[in-house]
Amino acid sequence: MARADWTLEQLAAGVRAGDRRALARAISLVENGDPTSFELVRELYPETGNAFAIGVTGPPGVGKSSLISSLVRHVRDQERTVGVISVDPSSPFTHGALLGDRIRLSDHFLDPGVFIRSMGTRGHIGGLAEATLQAALLLDAAGKELVFLETVGAGQSEVEVIGIADTVLLVLQPGSGDSVQALKAGIMEIPDVIAINKLDHPAAKTMQSEVRSILSLDRERAWKPPIVLTEALRGENVAKLWERIEEHRVFLEADGLLEERRRRNLAGEVFAVASSRAKSHLQAAVADDSELRRLLDEVQARELDPLSAVQEILEKVYGFSDSRTLPR
Repeated sequence: MARADWTLEQLAAGVRAGDRRALARAISLVENGDPTSFELVRELYPETGNAFAIGVTGPPGVGKSSLISSLVRHVRDQERTVGVISVDPSSPFTHGALLGDRIRLSDHFLDPGVFIRSMGTRGHIGGLAEATLQAALLLDAAGKELVFLETVGAGQSEVEVIGIADTVLLVLQPGSGDSVQALKAGIMEIPDVIAINKLDHPAAKTMQSEVRSILSLDRERAWKPPIVLTEALRGENVAKLWERIEEHRVFLEADGLLEERRRRNLAGEVFAVASSRAKSHLQAAVADDSELRRLLDEVQARELDPLSAVQEILEKVYGFSDSRTLPR
């Protein structure tokens, strides 16, 4: 059957059966914003909620892909099925992922128990594309027990991984200025587990101590993120790292925190996607309306203050007033 010949029913059945072609087609539809993808996710959504999602984030170049590859190898030895979504920098011309499946995680490409997909960020300001949530839901519906979500890891956009993941793994590398900046940027509130890759590096243990000191400042947090020194390329301490991830899962499940986190994350995703859509709608409305464009011109010329412009735009586009912008 040619890929273009999939019907909604066939796609849904194929995804449920874990058919790789159906899953690939479904995720492509999601990425392209095809109306069929919305119907498909709506059809499959009640069957989701079984996969455990691990977000893997951190500065560029610290070995996130290599570490995921080692983790996938470890869990496949346990005969657990895996989905991997790697969110890559987008081409400014095609909005496609610049780094493909064949480059990343190539050791697992032919494993029928592993499904790997690279996705472009499509200009999304954070590390995760809007379509990533839907792709993760499709992998969940396809029966993948574990789903790894790798973010682009650019600046503070790593925080967006929280919007989907059950457990967040932060990967750092000693001797990297980016890693030091990551520590200073306040993203230490994000991770549930921390891996310091390149354990042979002379500064590895020093970094471990620095990270532990920063974490100790947060005395109110019930879960204390463990720090594991790893060497992804050789697979050293990967089993130990996975144990820490599993311990976090047990911690969440023991007190009902997993369900609470998922409910909060899903609600957050609804608002995030709604905000994104509303912003796109506003931008299009302003672009098509000379009166609204005039308001922007007046703000730029400092003839009208920004909040007054917001008030008029909201009234014109949505028909409501924002009380915060009205005179007291």
